[in-house]
This record gives sequence, C-alpha cells and structure tokens, in this order.
Amino acid sequence: MNQVHIIGGGLAGTEAAWQLAEAGVQVRLSEMRGSGDMTPAHQTDGLAELVCSNSFRSDDAEKNAVGLLHQEMRDLGSIIMSEGDAHRLPAGSALAVDRDHFSAGVTQRLSDHPNIEIVRERIDQLPESGLTIVATGPLTAMTLAESIGAATGEDSLAFFDAIAPIAYKDSIDMDIAWMQSRWDKVGPEGDGKDYINCPMNKAQYDAFIQGLLDGEKTDFKEWEKNTPYFEGCMPIEVMASRGPETLRFGPMKPVGLTNAHTGESAYAVVQLRQDNALGTLWNMVGFQTKLKYGAQAELLKTIPGLENAEFARMGGLHRNTFINAPKLLDTEMRLKKAPHIRFAGQITGCEGYVESAAVGLMVGRMVAAEIKGEIFPYPPQTTAFGALLSHITGGADARDYQPMNVNFGLFPPFEQRVKKKERKEAYTARARTDFAEWYRPLASKGLQPA
Repeated sequence: MNQVHIIGGGLAGTEAAWQLAEAGVQVRLSEMRGSGDMTPAHQTDGLAELVCSNSFRSDDAEKNAVGLLHQEMRDLGSIIMSEGDAHRLPAGSALAVDRDHFSAGVTQRLSDHPNIEIVRERIDQLPESGLTIVATGPLTAMTLAESIGAATGEDSLAFFDAIAPIAYKDSIDMDIAWMQSRWDKVGPEGDGKDYINCPMNKAQYDAFIQGLLDGEKTDFKEWEKNTPYFEGCMPIEVMASRGPETLRFGPMKPVGLTNAHTGESAYAVVQLRQDNALGTLWNMVGFQTKLKYGAQAELLKTIPGLENAEFARMGGLHRNTFINAPKLLDTEMRLKKAPHIRFAGQITGCEGYVESAAVGLMVGRMVAAEIKGEIFPYPPQTTAFGALLSHITGGADARDYQPMNVNFGLFPPFEQRVKKKERKEAYTARARTDFAEWYRPLASKGLQPA
C-alpha cells in the first residue's frame, strides 16, 4: 500500500494527514518538535500548535471570506475546524479557541488513527522518491530550507512575523477596563461582552505612540536586514511609524465601543481577547511587537487598566520563509521539478491558520485521489478554496509574490454590476451555489469525506 510522507505537524500537515487517513491511505507524519529540536516561536511539541494568536478570525460565512472558508472546510470534514469548534472561546463573531486544548485534541485524534504514524524526527533533505507533502510552515529548519532551495534552483523568500503579548486577566484593573464586543456583536458562544477594553484619552494615546517609536527594538541579524514584513501581521511600532493616527484606525480604533464606567467613547481603545478556556489568559489584539521585553513591559503598563498587569508571554519576532509558489508549483501543488513532492500550508505563501489548514486539506485530497487513480476536481475560483488555490498556483505575479490571506479580492468579479454594499453577500451566495455544484459529484467518485 502507498504510504504518504508528510513533513511538518502544523495545521497544514495535520489536516493533510487526517484527510489522507480518512481516505484509507497510510501516512507517516514527521514532526521535529519532540525530537530535541524546536522553532524560535513554538513552545510545545503538540501538533497544530497555535503560535501568533488563538483566533481563526471571523466565522461569519455571510459577509466574510475567511468565514466562508471556515464553512467550506467544515463541509469537507476538516479536523482543524472540528477541533476549533470543540474548543471555541467567546470572541464575538470571531472563532477563537483554547490553544492548548485545541492542540491536544488534534494530537490525540491523529495519534489514535490507525492509518497515521507520528514520528518525532527532523527531516533535512527532500525525499528523492515517494509521495511527499512538505508542510513545514514559515519556520522551516535551515537545513531543509537549503534542500528546498537546491531543488527549486532559487532562494526561498522570507518576511518577518511578530507575536502579541498575553496578559493574566486577574492582573487587569476592571475598574478602568470594561467588557464589550464592538457594536455589542454577539457570537455563537458569546454575550456581546467578549473583549476587555482599555480606554485612552488623547494625551495618553500620544504618549503611547511616542513610547512605541522610542522604545528599544529587537536587533536584526545581518541576514535579516532586507527581510520585509507581512502587511497582515505588522508590528505595532511599525504601524505607528506610518503616522500618529494609524493605530486609531487599526487595532486601537474606538468605534463601536462605549466605556461602561463613563458612558462615553474613548479617544483610542486597546482590546484583549480571551486566550484559554479558563479565561485566565487574554491576548492583546493586534499588538504584535518587536520591542525588547523590558521596553514592552514598561510601555504596556502605561495603558489604562494595565498599570499592574502581569504577562504570561511577551511579544516576539521571528523570520518566516515561503516559496515562490506561482513559479514553482503546478495547479496540483506539485513541485514542477520533482512532481512526487507537493507543498502545503504557509510555506506556499498563503497566510493565516485557516488558510494554511485549507491548503493542507486540498493537498491531502489531491494525493488521495492520485493514489486511487482519480483526479480531484479543482474547486471553482468563485469558492473560497478555489480563490485561495488560484492565488497560490498562478493568480499572483511570480515576480512580486507575497503572503496573502483569503479575501474577496481573490474572487473573480461579477459579470453584472453589483452594488458595493451588497457585494460581500453576493460573493458568498455565488460561492455557496458553486461549491454545492462542485461538491455534489464527489460522492459518486468516492472522494467525499469519510
């Protein structure tokens, strides 16, 4: 029987492993964490560990592209979405999870599956034969990255990604902060009070911005100096450098929030989102940073409500790596120069936990179909899956390829004019119709979820 070798136990690798195993295919899943090796950002050896955030972003499938992708993944039997739903935390209309329980759930289900062998080992070279999925993510070990570079004939691209601090809830002064979701929006597990909000007046905000600009930053190594940031995960001090009002229209925007203590709107607001099921840890939303730890602690405690805050984790910075997928991969995610190898997840240049898992799901399905002598039908570009895959494999300009979250800008335009305020609902309505038509024949071909 064919055995598929998957390198990397992150969200893409675990999703691909699950899809293959459920299709009756034997899988060897290699993960270097737990073998004595660790990445600069991970803290455990758990599979599908969430690093930067505990949020899968919006779960709104009616008006949001990532929410639409959530639903399509659920329809295709995604283990990532199943465990995400099982360990959901209150976060308004977003899908946030308890990161520890989520990782433990994924790890346990894969460990218990008879078709999956999990091996704690570091792979330094691309296999010369055998069906392989490389899902090592943006923190690919240097030795394997060099092997990928040798196989592709060009250097991998790279960018910086930053991590937000996490505070202990009982150290937050709730006589100053208050609980509220923006616009009081209520999610499936929430009550309209899913975020902790810390208010700032203009003087406090201006002083905070100056502190961001003046604070001591992490030094770059020589090989990092020309590495760009990814726009979707920009360090807060880099955003501040773009203009004093940038953050008030970004992660510190006050709109839709009213101070429960005063009945007034603040000049700026810092939000924290629940990070674990116990509700003891809260993630500072959008506060990715490369400030040094001492400078972080000093500056964050100038935020009203956080004067005495204690932090379970400070922010950090790490270098990410991805390949020039439009140039190197075919539409089946195969390496053109070595078609027995497929790539999946963030190493392909998709960005975000959900997108990474979605690509892993598709690649797993493609390999399972190949083993069965079938061709897995490519999802229409009008669906979230199709839009994302099309961007990775050819929708982007290979000369200037950058990481991308799923968004409606990747979807084909409408043939007829649609009013701007109706456009999001129109995208999702069209996607659901086309997804259903694409999905229906899978059952007759034996390619449906188990």
